[in-house]
Amino acid sequence: MLVLAPFRFELQAAKVEGAAFSVAFKTLTCSVVVFCGYWLVSLWLQGKFGGNADLEGLRTAGWFILGWCLLACTAWFVVISRIFIDATGISQTWMWTKHFDFDDLAVAQLIRIRGLEWLIAPRLYVRTLAGKFSVFYVSDAAVLIEMERLSQELRAFRQM
Repeated sequence: MLVLAPFRFELQAAKVEGAAFSVAFKTLTCSVVVFCGYWLVSLWLQGKFGGNADLEGLRTAGWFILGWCLLACTAWFVVISRIFIDATGISQTWMWTKHFDFDDLAVAQLIRIRGLEWLIAPRLYVRTLAGKFSVFYVSDAAVLIEMERLSQELRAFRQM
């Protein structure tokens, strides 16, 4: 029976953390939410949802309002999302917190578009030995350096 040794990753600091998304992306996301909200209100005030700008118009626009609420909720999580690397593994806050332990990692691949990192956050694709996978967003420079080092060390460790 083949037993794989657990992967160990030593951080250069006790804990590294940063924003998951860049300021430019957060600004763009919030701008889209505000613009869509303004557009929805202007359509309601023009009576585009039936009748005048009254309660009946709001009832007709219900699905559009729910869609905007979903968009606003997602934007909120983009704004508050953080990524952490500590002695045990990688974590990211989002609608729910996701966490992967270092000793369970099989693959860690950093995906980025060089030159557009200020807008499109680099992603760390990770997969466990059991096949579970996830994507972590990384826009903070210190965290990105650790993620690059992590993916290189894990690749070298698994090829041994």
